[in-house]
Parts: sequence; C-alpha cells; structure tokens
Amino acid sequence: MSSTERLQRYLSDERGGCGDEEVAQRLAELEELDAAAGGPDLDADVGVLSALANETRYKIVRILHVADGELCVCEFSPLLDVSDSAISHALSQLTDAGLLTRRKDGKWRKYRTTARANALLVALDGSRR
Repeated sequence: MSSTERLQRYLSDERGGCGDEEVAQRLAELEELDAAAGGPDLDADVGVLSALANETRYKIVRILHVADGELCVCEFSPLLDVSDSAISHALSQLTDAGLLTRRKDGKWRKYRTTARANALLVALDGSRR
C-alpha cells in the first residue's frame, strides 16, 4: 500500500469519505509542514543534538554550564572517567557543533559554553519540572 493510499484511508476514516481533491489538498498542507520543519537549520540542529548525545560530551557541557565560566582542559580529567585524548576529542566535537568556545591562554586551552548550549540546558532543566 502506498503512502498516498494510506493517507486516503486515514482521511476517509476521519472525515467519513474523501476524494482525490481532498488527498491532494492534505498532501500540499503536509508538504508545507515538511518544508517549515526541515528548513536550512535542520542539519545544524541535528549536529548540535548529536554532539550532546554522548555521556562524556553532555557532562562536559553540563560542568561548564554549572561552572558559569571557563575551565581549562586539564580540569576535566579528574571529573571524567575517560582518557585525555577522549576528552580532547569531545571538546573538539562540542566546539565544532557551536556549543563551546575555546581560547588559548599561554600553553593551556580554556573552554566555556556558548549561549546556545546554555539555552539548551535551561530548556532541558525546565522540561523536567
């Protein structure tokens, strides 16, 4: 059964009957929804959410959010049960996703959350209440 046939069955059940014109109208409405939901930011948003979809990366962002300032890369090692290279890789991924900023201070790299990361964490916190 094609997706159009399923849609026609659904519309027929919901509206007590439907023809080709109703199916075409609903398809046009659905395509508008798809275009609005997809938009140019879809890939970027999926990248951000993917960057957070790992316990180590999420915990790094959470720690920085709670710290409300910068932390040096060396300050994560005592807090995370992963290798230094895994921490560096996670920090790079989070920076590439736009969730962290990085600056060099002498021989050390310091990280902080971006406004976008903070907004996502505030939204997550608010959704638990």
